[in-house]
Amino acid sequence: MSEFDFEPVRGLPAELPKDERILWQGAPAWRSLAINAFHARKVVVYFAILAAAQSALQLAQGSSAVAALQPLLWLVPMGLGAAAILCGLAYVSARTTVYTITNKRLVMRIGMALTMTINLPFKLIDAASLRLLDHGTGDIPVTLHEGNKLAYLVLWPHAKPWVVSKPQPAMRSIPDAVAVAKLLSQALSETPAARPVKANVVHFPPQAVAA
Repeated sequence: MSEFDFEPVRGLPAELPKDERILWQGAPAWRSLAINAFHARKVVVYFAILAAAQSALQLAQGSSAVAALQPLLWLVPMGLGAAAILCGLAYVSARTTVYTITNKRLVMRIGMALTMTINLPFKLIDAASLRLLDHGTGDIPVTLHEGNKLAYLVLWPHAKPWVVSKPQPAMRSIPDAVAVAKLLSQALSETPAARPVKANVVHFPPQAVAA
């Protein structure tokens, strides 16, 4: 039995109203997420540079070649181990995430430990943008109307990087990002202007909140 079997509709906390339909559903590509959100590659590079610097320092101080190689024997495995952990987190994050675009809203089911859904009706979204990454993947952050603010730590890694004061929810490392961005842009353009409503966060399953 899956922990998401309680969902009435995959990725959504409730059945869709009769006038709402799903246009697209997807999730992050975990390899891209590991590189661009969890920075696994940068961690490997950091430890490689640190190991090389330590070895160079040993040689400069007159140590033998064998002694100079000692930092490589523990720093490189440490870096690879750290990167493996980050890749594992990215994989779990991607597996537990569902992004949904309907004709009325963007819904993000996120959370590795505590699962939640974030409902973002189009009427509160000012704009959406696209940041292309590797192999056709990309990030699609959205800017919310003034007065709508979601905590960066609640959103992460599903937020535009380094925008902390006014966090922007983001679909991260989406495959075929250009096509998804066009679809979202079209759906937003078809939404009539109206008084903005509030974003809301729904934690589920309910028993997870009570625990």
